Amino acid sequence: MSIAVEAAPVSFTEGAVKELKKLKDQQELNDEFGLRVGVEGGGCSGMSYVLGFDQKKDGDQEYEIEGIRVFMHKAHGLYLVGMQIDFQDGLNARGFTFNNPNASSTCGCGSSFSV
Repeated sequence: MSIAVEAAPVSFTEGAVKELKKLKDQQELNDEFGLRVGVEGGGCSGMSYVLGFDQKKDGDQEYEIEGIRVFMHKAHGLYLVGMQIDFQDGLNARGFTFNNPNASSTCGCGSSFSV
């Protein structure tokens, strides 16, 4: 198994790391699973973020970020490089948020963007 040695294109805040590790433990996933971070067409701004546990697929690059195994398709790095993923657990909002410096605009819910 080869793991990419270059720096990971995305980062996680402390809150995101804590929540992701909790979710993985709750789902009782084996070591073949990692966190998939990516994009897909759709959403109100043109592209939507992908964030979920999955197995490695052809064309994926693999990173180790804060003790979390991360899979990302090679082509998605162009859209996500420099992005920070956070987890909000407040009265006004609860869930993962994406701070993407490559997005020229985002939708109101923050789950889709355009470049």
